[in-house]
Amino acid sequence: MTHKPQIKIPATYMRGGTSKGTFFKLTDLPEPCQVPGQARDKLLLRVVGSPDPYGAQIDGMGGATSSTSKTVILSKSEQPGHDVDYLFGQVSIDKAFVDWSGNCGNLSAAVGPFAISNGLIDPARVPKDGLCEVRIWQANIKKTIIAQVPMSNGEVQETGDFELDGVTFPAAEIQVEFVDPADDGEDGGSIFPTGKLVDDLAVPGVGTLKATMINAGIPTIFINADAIGYSGTELRDAINNDAKALAMFETIRAYGAVRMGLIQDIAEAAQRQHTPKVAFVAPAKTYTSSSGKAVEAGDIDLCVRALSMGKLHHAMMGTAAVAIGTAAAIPGTLVNLAAGGGDREAVRFGHPSGSLKVGAEAKLIDGEWVVKKAIMSRSARVLMSGAVHVPWDAF
Repeated sequence: MTHKPQIKIPATYMRGGTSKGTFFKLTDLPEPCQVPGQARDKLLLRVVGSPDPYGAQIDGMGGATSSTSKTVILSKSEQPGHDVDYLFGQVSIDKAFVDWSGNCGNLSAAVGPFAISNGLIDPARVPKDGLCEVRIWQANIKKTIIAQVPMSNGEVQETGDFELDGVTFPAAEIQVEFVDPADDGEDGGSIFPTGKLVDDLAVPGVGTLKATMINAGIPTIFINADAIGYSGTELRDAINNDAKALAMFETIRAYGAVRMGLIQDIAEAAQRQHTPKVAFVAPAKTYTSSSGKAVEAGDIDLCVRALSMGKLHHAMMGTAAVAIGTAAAIPGTLVNLAAGGGDREAVRFGHPSGSLKVGAEAKLIDGEWVVKKAIMSRSARVLMSGAVHVPWDAF
């Protein structure tokens, strides 16, 4: 019996922030996969190695965590004033599902370097040395991201001494600015979809929780750690090895999604795994991070833990960091109160792998909170370039 060979598709495996994923140029994808639809989803599932009932993604590029089961498709931008269109697909590990509902803030740091190295940026805009400003159109949420990518002798600088908690080795610093992050991008709705800074969220089997529900960076539900029996200093195993806790957080997420207007019924939450996120906050405390490094209470403003794709994140999602920075800048939110309250333009929070600083400026205009930008520093690096191989019938 004759067997057809595998298909080879040009691709780059990249780390961006505390995530990594497989990057493609849109024009390198097989023609049926260059448009949204079943063929594209099937291809990306096969590339990453999903759905995998073993939860390991052994037969693909995924790393069996929400931080590593990611795909990115880039093309020259069709939006005025932008360089590159960035489409992000969060691939489910155990289900045949690609979630296109949100952005990956961490991988946003890798978009600029990939775009420069793969000819998606006008060469006239790329300096030989210094910083190259890349204006990114985030196609999932219809937002602008500006990345400052360091250049050295005409090439993207990847090595450096910038250290990012959650990433083992240092690299070159890339500043990422999220423009107008506190607008959901779909209907111009409020930062706070319930109209309140703090809401009472009734969750069957859990109780009525105080919650700040915000559309900034990514839709996020913030609750107080002590309201659900936690300190805010937990590491991954304390949550991810507790099936009852994971079920509780998913229930909170589902009911919060309904209150935020993201879904009409809690049953729809299973088909919207990437958004919203759930995070719990607590005042600053000293704890030991997952690497064994001490995080001192005096060095942070608060503690935050967040879940992504049903599991506690090993560090912090970039988009959730934007939500944290935005909420911290608005007096009266649970995040702001956990950080000590008052006005602030930046916040440093503790997460399982260490700490992260994010800046955001908020203003109250005509009774509505407006946040024009949120800024943080990340790093990115090419891990492997060449081609991914998939069976001929993968899509």
